[in-house]
Amino acid sequence: MGQVAVLALFCFGECDPAAAANPIPAPERLSAGEVERILRQAVAEAEARAAPATIAVTDRVGNVLAVYQMIGAEDDLIRVDAGRRIVDPGGLAGPAFNDLLETLLTNNGLTIATAAAIAKAITGAYLSSGGNAFSTRTASQIVQENFHPGSRGLEGGPLFGVQISQLPCSDLSVRFETSPGAGGTVDPRIGPKRSPLGFSADPGGLPLYQNGTLVGGIGVIADGVYGLDRNIRNSDSDLDELIAIAGTVGFSAPGDLRAERVAVDGRSLRFADRTGRSLRTGASDAAAVDLAGAGVFPNVIGYFNNGAPLAGTPFGFARSGIRPDPDDLFDNDRAFVLATAGGVNRFPPQAGSEGAVALTAAEVTTVLAEALGVALAARGQIRRPLGSNAEVTISVVDTTGLILGIVRTPDAPVFGTDVSLQKARSAMFFSNPAAAADLRSVPAPALPDSFRRPRAYVRDFRAFLGANALSGEIAYGNRSIGNVARPFFPDGNNGNGNGPLSAPFDSWSPFGTGLQVDLVANNLVQHVLFVLELSTDDTAAQCAGLSRLANGLQIFSGGVPIYLDDVLVGGVGVSGDGIDQDDMIAFLGLDRAGRVLGTIGNARRGMRADRLSPLGVHLRYVQCPFAPFLGSDQQNVCQGR
Repeated sequence: MGQVAVLALFCFGECDPAAAANPIPAPERLSAGEVERILRQAVAEAEARAAPATIAVTDRVGNVLAVYQMIGAEDDLIRVDAGRRIVDPGGLAGPAFNDLLETLLTNNGLTIATAAAIAKAITGAYLSSGGNAFSTRTASQIVQENFHPGSRGLEGGPLFGVQISQLPCSDLSVRFETSPGAGGTVDPRIGPKRSPLGFSADPGGLPLYQNGTLVGGIGVIADGVYGLDRNIRNSDSDLDELIAIAGTVGFSAPGDLRAERVAVDGRSLRFADRTGRSLRTGASDAAAVDLAGAGVFPNVIGYFNNGAPLAGTPFGFARSGIRPDPDDLFDNDRAFVLATAGGVNRFPPQAGSEGAVALTAAEVTTVLAEALGVALAARGQIRRPLGSNAEVTISVVDTTGLILGIVRTPDAPVFGTDVSLQKARSAMFFSNPAAAADLRSVPAPALPDSFRRPRAYVRDFRAFLGANALSGEIAYGNRSIGNVARPFFPDGNNGNGNGPLSAPFDSWSPFGTGLQVDLVANNLVQHVLFVLELSTDDTAAQCAGLSRLANGLQIFSGGVPIYLDDVLVGGVGVSGDGIDQDDMIAFLGLDRAGRVLGTIGNARRGMRADRLSPLGVHLRYVQCPFAPFLGSDQQNVCQGR
């Protein structure tokens, strides 16, 4: 079924399906000379402010095109700061972890600023697209305990938990100078790449555009603090952000795409607290910068060792790692896939690997195709112009966590690639009878004063939801998991106790969310040691040593488990647009696949987690938006399914 026919299924004769499709990204890329220009502009501003900076530039799929460290920046200590007092255990913002960092940096003359700058650049690139331009300041706004930050009594940020994605232990994200191409082909340009510190919420990471097309991101750290913006009622004059803004001159985001033009739940997002009018430098200052004399291009183990700027890769072609479906598996010209350097689909639909009842390749193909059709008919919630279709990535896994297939729309933000897989695995994991045993098998974190043993969460989860909570008898959507992974339960009721998957609020922060971070604590510490060259062993490409959560746990909406009758056979995850749309695309895509096939489908209603009422509060399974389809006023599209 082609693109127009798929869309027509949801338009009910009231819209023009062919007009709904967003433009496919143009083949723009940064040249090495343009990367150098971006660095010169940023360095000039940093010099004018007497603020030695570490600067990173990436392309759209996370290839690090340059890391530059000004003289003096290498001596800075970096403190992870949640913006308020954190009591241990406190994850990456807790005193124990910061004490470890300070000891390592002071005793060895090393700096983690390079990793911070790369994470900020990747965040600016990955969160953005041809329909939205988001920054690390935007990320800060949407991952905190209340949305907006500082407003008590409101629910958590819509992408609460997304910062713990793109992890260095992810089995999906490609590592530096490696590729899963046929015959062991090595191509350093393939993506999407991992991030050394996951996603960043520290202002100073911005997307880069060329002729209106997203081509990458810039990340800057100069103030010695890796933190977030706790108060969005004021307008900061942030050193990192000002230097990054200078770098974007000539490559800035189109004004109509910037985050402040996008509203979520009626609340405008933030892009930057300053504009180019606040800069102290111009083109002549940048031209006068002597990069050879002002600093160095340091080697960053696992990310950059070129010693000079590199050119980026045009997005949407085989060498970027994302391209149109080469095999026409989905009979849809809007279907894109992850590709090897040779252009081969990395994750074509395949059968499940576990149990007498397992997903077939045909069932996986149908789930992906139907969810893709729902996405292309759905109204984008975080895209410009208004009336654009949703742009997402869709992932399907089996009960072991094996990737059975991935498909995406052409302009979906890159962050959703890893996150959609996290969601598919997370919904499957908590619905799986093996969940409790898996959590008990994870080794204790290396920093016991800053992290908590994952096995403790099994006890708390069952005490909160009942003895059968991890028995495989209950189906959990990602929204259900998120309901109990907040520092207040129910979400937004500040002052209440925490959900069983969250840290208590006095030790909670976006850097220490609870089980989500504690699962990967050992991976993150090991990777920091590797990047600092204090260990020759990088973290394994399997988070927490769990195949079922091999790229980490995700705790915001957009994933549901897949059943054949009452037998769990996998999970489907969707990410890239508003969370209600992600929920709907996963849920309705699976529902439609079940109607086509007559076999698989969503959990029957009696199994779903929304029948649970801890403390008298009903959990949610999915939440679908009102009037979600382009050209249609159909309401309650998930009701009764």
